[in-house]
Amino acid sequence: MTKPVYQAKAEFFKVLGHPARIRVLEVLRDGERSVGDLVPVIGIESSHLSQQLGILRRANIVQARKEGSAVFYSVTDESIFELLDVARRIITSSLAESQGLLDELRAEERHGPSGERR
Repeated sequence: MTKPVYQAKAEFFKVLGHPARIRVLEVLRDGERSVGDLVPVIGIESSHLSQQLGILRRANIVQARKEGSAVFYSVTDESIFELLDVARRIITSSLAESQGLLDELRAEERHGPSGERR
């Protein structure tokens, strides 16, 4: 029995639900990188990074290629970057709305709710 599409989507987003994994994908936007290259850029310990890369690999979001003793990672489907771009636009829009509300509240603080200067 196959799982419903909404459940598969939820599991997909759960895989993306960790800051280190999102950061890995952002770095891989520029192309394939070795684990050694990723460690200082991502800013987490090698063992923790390997764990996060394993989760992304099992979800088929990234793929690994071994060259000698080095392991290189790349994304399996570059449309993941479109998803990250859409997320950025949604967050930007949400923050812009919040900023507008914050500006209104600050104006009320200075002038009072009736618009009169305090």
